[in-house]
Amino acid sequence: MSETRHVTTIIDRPAAEVYDFVRDPQNLPRWAAGLGGTDVQHEVEQWSMNTPMGRVLISFVPENPYGVLDHSVTLPTGESTLNPMRVISVDDQRSEVIFSLRRAAMSEDEFEADAEAVAEDLAELTEILEKH
Repeated sequence: MSETRHVTTIIDRPAAEVYDFVRDPQNLPRWAAGLGGTDVQHEVEQWSMNTPMGRVLISFVPENPYGVLDHSVTLPTGESTLNPMRVISVDDQRSEVIFSLRRAAMSEDEFEADAEAVAEDLAELTEILEKH
């Protein structure tokens, strides 16, 4: 069964500011606990970080004016997952972050746990950005 869920948050910061923060992989350890990464390093066209699962690779789509932050995460096993993500302007001072979570081969419980983890990550992102 294939299922997609959109996990979103509204952040009281301009979309360009949110986009720039999220786009910088060195900020991932601050808000993306789902990766639980440290030691973020740039490696040619991708980034790598240490996680409890081992070293993972992260590749973002090229910088763009549309708020697209799609990125692939490649696990130490070689399994790669595309994570669709967008930052959309609500108005001059607020933006919406949308993360599309795909069920793929996950069980219902794993899918729910993953959705919860993404929601927690987005809540942390909101808190960090709204404190600035």
